[in-house]
Amino acid sequence: MNDSVIITCALTGAGDTVGRSPHVPVTPEQIARSAVEAAEAGAAVVHIHVRDPETGAPARDPRLYREVVERVKETGTDVVINLTAGMGGDLVIDPEHPLTHLPGTDLVSGLERLPHVEELLPDICTLDCGSLNFGDGSNLYVSTPDMLRTGAKRIQELGVRPELEIFDTGQLWFAKQLLAEGLLDDPTVFQLCMGIPWGAPADPGVLQAMVGMLPEGAQWASFALGRIQMPWVAQSILLGGNVRVGLEDNLYLSRGVKATNGRLVERAVQITELLGAKVATPDEARRRLGLKPRA
Repeated sequence: MNDSVIITCALTGAGDTVGRSPHVPVTPEQIARSAVEAAEAGAAVVHIHVRDPETGAPARDPRLYREVVERVKETGTDVVINLTAGMGGDLVIDPEHPLTHLPGTDLVSGLERLPHVEELLPDICTLDCGSLNFGDGSNLYVSTPDMLRTGAKRIQELGVRPELEIFDTGQLWFAKQLLAEGLLDDPTVFQLCMGIPWGAPADPGVLQAMVGMLPEGAQWASFALGRIQMPWVAQSILLGGNVRVGLEDNLYLSRGVKATNGRLVERAVQITELLGAKVATPDEARRRLGLKPRA
């Protein structure tokens, strides 16, 4: 069991959730405000995507990331900043003509996914460690070994800590290969992403197997989607890990009750403390994740 739990809040994500809850933050101001709310509720880390302020569609404009980060810092809130670097991997193909890309495709190279990371130098950025059939239909997330090696090397050069997003066991295998090739520095930081169709199922036995595959000394967290989010908080803690909650992964506090990021973090804090563990502070998270002290 983990006795000191780092809580990450994934604030908004890139999914089609804006029309499903009024609490999903869209504009930089809303995302920053939600980050502060999550931190005040007990989150040591906030995981940040950005959206088009007009449409709510997922975006990767560095100017939007800059505004969110600046707004959070202007408040003086102590929280670890984790920026996604996964945008730019979406490929939607025509199943009858698979060389034809359909609307929704946003596919760029590994380096082209990093300009906001290069500019802002966050504490953490994500590195999605493989390709995946993303849900039903013909949607693919593309992250090839060559892209990953290129991205991991650049993130290492920048001195940013990569959070290795693992959606299936083969991706964990390849992340360990990156470590063996010297493209990752210790301590490695893993996020085990469970229940995303069609990756690793949200099954406790699968999670336990993946934890057993982690390299020695790794820091890890795990999350699952929807109504399983809060049971998965307990599951992760009991297996020795940290946790992630937030509106990226779940819109409800309970059946029929729409959540906010702050309320989801509060619930994760309650579960953590009921299990007899304590909630890690941002400074404790920085030490354990091998991050620089707060400036």
